[in-house]
Amino acid sequence: MKKVYYLKTCNTCTRILKDLNLSENFILQDIKSEPITVKQIEEMKALSGSYEALFSKRAKLYKEMDLKNQDLSERDYKNYILEHYTFLSRPVIVLEDKIFIGSSKKVIEALKTVMS
Repeated sequence: MKKVYYLKTCNTCTRILKDLNLSENFILQDIKSEPITVKQIEEMKALSGSYEALFSKRAKLYKEMDLKNQDLSERDYKNYILEHYTFLSRPVIVLEDKIFIGSSKKVIEALKTVMS
């Protein structure tokens, strides 16, 4: 499977997608208009190893809800991601059995290496 979970209104996501110039084989899912399902989050967790790895601690709601001062469990991370799209670290790119999470240069370079 080749899939990208992203936010259409996120400048970073759109810049990365443009830069990657993905083939038509990729399925793009705008997580705001098409929310992540339980099955999808569980597939991402299986590839990433944890829900925390998929969770964005840079989200505005993370600060507003004062989550950094709470002891969050894996179940909490999963529920928050399913509850609101902003909690997913974006973009998430699934390439067969590999997952690339977030927009750091390191992640994008690793993805480019695998794709070339």
